[in-house]
Amino acid sequence: MEEQAAEEGTAKEQAAGCLVCGAPLEYLKTQIEMECTYCRRKFMSNARCVNGHFICDSCHEQIGLRVIEDICRHTASRDPVAIMKKIILSPHIYMHGPEHHVLVGSVLLAAYKNSGGELDLDGALEEMRNRGAQVPGGICGLWGTCGAAVSTGIFISLITGASPLSGEEWGLCNEMTSRSLAAIAKTGGPRCCKRDSYTAILQAIDFVEEKFGIRMERPGKIVCGLYGRNQQCLKEKCPYNPLA
Repeated sequence: MEEQAAEEGTAKEQAAGCLVCGAPLEYLKTQIEMECTYCRRKFMSNARCVNGHFICDSCHEQIGLRVIEDICRHTASRDPVAIMKKIILSPHIYMHGPEHHVLVGSVLLAAYKNSGGELDLDGALEEMRNRGAQVPGGICGLWGTCGAAVSTGIFISLITGASPLSGEEWGLCNEMTSRSLAAIAKTGGPRCCKRDSYTAILQAIDFVEEKFGIRMERPGKIVCGLYGRNQQCLKEKCPYNPLA
């Protein structure tokens, strides 16, 4: 209950819409050129706020990625969900956003290492950031693959050393992504980065024990304390909502 209360307090600070004005986001059917309100660089994108503001992925996730990496470097926890719950207390981890594409794989790397997995954690976290940051925001609906699921595949790629030329390792990281994606799709949309991240992490915990014999801690019932900030929350249909 204390953990849920902490999340609910954080929810008052976290931005759920436009980082500039707080207005809802809109998603266009085709990409158009937009100028980032922060860095003033131009990008092709489908997403902007209803008032016309556009924030590029790099500016959106910049501080949040440092928070993710710092906590993952110093935690002793074997529970990746617990690590995620600590990270999302930061106001720099927004309700939705591409930083979750790095967050999922990073908490899994930290928990894997703390559970006895052989890993250069510092190097793996850096590469997780490099790869995960390349996964665009909004691809769950635009590409048909969720960035949280992709992040679990990157995680398996990093612990196995997979590359496009690998054999068994290539199959494992793709199987991991597919399992995460299937579980995420089963719940249905619209998207929630917190819900999808929890779901992907749980799939990865089971997959790592099955394939590698490394047992990370698996939490009991996960209760989300941030649902009040998500205008698209599935409420009782979400497995992590208190109403479920």
